[in-house]
Amino acid sequence: MKTRESGMPGEPVWSAFFDAEAVLRTLGLRPNSGDVVDFGCGYGTFAIPAAGITRGTVHAFDIDPVMVSATQARAEVEGRANVVAGRRDLMAEGTGLPNDSIGYAMLFNILHCEQPGVLLREAWRVLAPGGVVAILEFSQPPNAAFAALYNFYSRRVLPRIGGALSGSPDAYTYLPESVRKFPTASDLASRMRATGFDAVEFEYLTGGIVALHIGVRKAER
Repeated sequence: MKTRESGMPGEPVWSAFFDAEAVLRTLGLRPNSGDVVDFGCGYGTFAIPAAGITRGTVHAFDIDPVMVSATQARAEVEGRANVVAGRRDLMAEGTGLPNDSIGYAMLFNILHCEQPGVLLREAWRVLAPGGVVAILEFSQPPNAAFAALYNFYSRRVLPRIGGALSGSPDAYTYLPESVRKFPTASDLASRMRATGFDAVEFEYLTGGIVALHIGVRKAER
């Protein structure tokens, strides 16, 4: 799940952050959601569970060929024949999918890139009217006291403990680095509305460390 500006921790660390199926159901993915596109599929953390929910095809894209291969291999192991993984530079090339062809778009931990509007506009383009965009991003906790405590823990304590246990302290700096690169949940909601999405809503998880956003593609901007 990379853009030009971001990296990821190892798969066990990344997968431990989320209950992927529960997140997808919270964000409105249903069996009748139609075809799905995953912007930055990473290890297939969300693409594979999505394939188990929707009856449509899951198009899983990533700029990293290692991630694409990992997603496709996992789909084959888990018997998810409706996953089609491919390498794309989403910032430069988009998805390559037709206009108005997708029912559900997933942008998970990718909008802290340099130009998030490019990805939001591409999601709007490929979604059919009435289609859903679902976004998961690490966020800035809205409570100032909790935010200060979390920032101290994530910058000073977590990398040391995680690094000692895993041998990879860099993996545990990924979360706070992602948070610092992205605006607040309300700012993201405003960007979604400006792109042309309607019925935009968001909710915080884990005290505001993670924010889930959902929006609906209007017929016209």
